[in-house]
Amino acid sequence: MQYEIKVNGKTQKVEAEPGTPLLWVLRDELDMTGTKFGCGVASCGACTVHLDGTPSRACQTFIEDAVDYDITTIEGAETKVAKAVQEAWREEDVVQCGYCQSGQIMSAIGLLTENPSPSEEDINSYMNGNACRCATYVRIKSAIKRASDKLEA
Repeated sequence: MQYEIKVNGKTQKVEAEPGTPLLWVLRDELDMTGTKFGCGVASCGACTVHLDGTPSRACQTFIEDAVDYDITTIEGAETKVAKAVQEAWREEDVVQCGYCQSGQIMSAIGLLTENPSPSEEDINSYMNGNACRCATYVRIKSAIKRASDKLEA
């Protein structure tokens, strides 16, 4: 079946069976491999994208449910908040293996868009569904605080 979806500001026509996760459409049909497969059950956060600005798990979002949304992937994260987060990620040297980082960044963008000045408790709560096997959580929190400071400056 053919679907029309808007990804990173561009309307795309894709072929997929109903019930196909958005993750596989992004990766296999559109060759947007920044969004990662981690667990397939929406508990690790590696597949996080934004649907109308809200962080959502692409592994559990079916293609037919995504057609009415503006989808933003890590490749299209270009807002002021996104740039502050990406810069802070580099400055804090967050990435170790890097596999979870696109999902972590997309969640951090969502957090700082909703709450530009989060407390440590806010960060812990919001980022709770994002797993990092390398355990770079301290650097992730530090980068989020740094990005928050950049946005307030």
